[in-house]
Amino acid sequence: MRRTIHIIIILLFCFSEWAGATKLNKDSLTRIRKIEIISLGDSLEICKTKYFYPDENLNALFSDNIDSLLNSWYLKHAFVFPENETGEGSVAFNLPDSVYVKQLQAIDSYVDLSYNKTVKNFIHLYLSKRKKLTESIIGLSAYYFPMIEEKLDKYNLPLELKYMTIIESALNPAIRSRANAVGLWQFMYGTGKMYKLHIGTFVDERCDPVKATEAAAKYLTDLYKIYKDWHLVIAAYNCGPGNVNKAIRRCGGTHDYWKIYYSLPRETRGYVPAFIAVAYVMNYYKEYGLKPHYPDYPMVTDTVMINNYLHFKQISKILNIPEGELSSLNPQYKLDIIPANEEKGYPLCIPIDKVEDYIDREEEVYAYNREDFFPNNEIKIPNVRHTHFYPASIKGKTRILYKVKRGDNLGQIAENYHVRINDLRYWNNIRRSLIREGQKLAIFVPSSKKKVYANLNTSSSSVRKTSGHSSVKINNEPENPNYIYYTVRRGDNLWSIARRFPGISNHDIMQLNQLEEEDIKPGQKLKIRLKA
Repeated sequence: MRRTIHIIIILLFCFSEWAGATKLNKDSLTRIRKIEIISLGDSLEICKTKYFYPDENLNALFSDNIDSLLNSWYLKHAFVFPENETGEGSVAFNLPDSVYVKQLQAIDSYVDLSYNKTVKNFIHLYLSKRKKLTESIIGLSAYYFPMIEEKLDKYNLPLELKYMTIIESALNPAIRSRANAVGLWQFMYGTGKMYKLHIGTFVDERCDPVKATEAAAKYLTDLYKIYKDWHLVIAAYNCGPGNVNKAIRRCGGTHDYWKIYYSLPRETRGYVPAFIAVAYVMNYYKEYGLKPHYPDYPMVTDTVMINNYLHFKQISKILNIPEGELSSLNPQYKLDIIPANEEKGYPLCIPIDKVEDYIDREEEVYAYNREDFFPNNEIKIPNVRHTHFYPASIKGKTRILYKVKRGDNLGQIAENYHVRINDLRYWNNIRRSLIREGQKLAIFVPSSKKKVYANLNTSSSSVRKTSGHSSVKINNEPENPNYIYYTVRRGDNLWSIARRFPGISNHDIMQLNQLEEEDIKPGQKLKIRLKA
């Protein structure tokens, strides 16, 4: 009885939260037809699919989440790409439709993997147009999928539902959509609260991969009890049960997703095809030459419980863990502050090789600059909120204009001017990442560095990379024959360089080269250590 009441509450809530469905396009609906036989010859078994509808290119609606990785900490610092990585590549897609159908049927999936041209468009998006970022997503899946599968298995759900997180967030746990949906599973505020996710000033559990997945599993379970069809469940997760119920009613009560297709909101029309395409890509990417790009640090982690106020800077300084890595492993802490106390503890996720170090130096971690971070043992709220969620403040900054050149993209421009891609979009009212040659972009930079940044406008390809308040320091001194040197290459970062030299850490390199920040530049020569 309680479960029934709970489902009714969900329906009432979602009817009020999601409104407005796309009107039924009868002309388009009548063009849906069955494909009964697609054959490659006598040796190929007869392939059947359910419905085939006109080709719709909905890729632009789903490219935002993939592009969100461009300016994430993962892609900037934690990934090392091959030196001659070309980025986006072209892949030959000249296979007959029947081959795609047969490959999809061969996937062990409880969710029906139908095939049509829209599915094929999404396959092209992930395998070709966003090849480099897809390889990063595949690498990240090695970290996130085990924890997601564990929760799905706990609730006896199809494990392939894990692919929804790629569509929702591109496995970026800190992403926030234009509609203010947050985290791996893109929970809205109300839905997150309904499923007991804590959302406050310092903590947003929608960004906690474990707790958000637990909530998503409960939500998917409730939706399946309503629809008994996984395509409808996946659609309802995207646009809400209200819109799905309206579409079902407009189409005479049918519970076939493909029959109500044109009655659903446009984004939802692409959601199930995108899900099917992701399932295909994750199972067959090797056949198209894609190689996973894994973060260049151990992806094995463990958690320790925190029972007092703690700032990421304290942990970073004592344990030599980059702040960006801490933020990425613990995205639920919005201001880089863990608001723990004796009554309520919070988990901290750190690399497993740092756990013993933390246990041995716990008191030292808490004591480091404590009065600066927590005067009178009270939380000092930073002036600027966490960069994952809020536009950067323009106070004390000067507006300059950048003219877009051929070959430019928002990610590169943002990196060159040391601003976030989301801020570029916000300042210039840009949807997705679409810019054109000759377009002028407003960029806000520190007033003290106005001339430095203004000079960068001459060539986006020769921009001198900056970090915070100072430009990257290039060591032009003659090489000392007593030292081993390393010349920075494209794609390098301090962690990847340190791993080439056993016994050397990124902090050793920073200290030896008197680097204040962790930014480096191709061509830069770094001292590594004294010669033996």
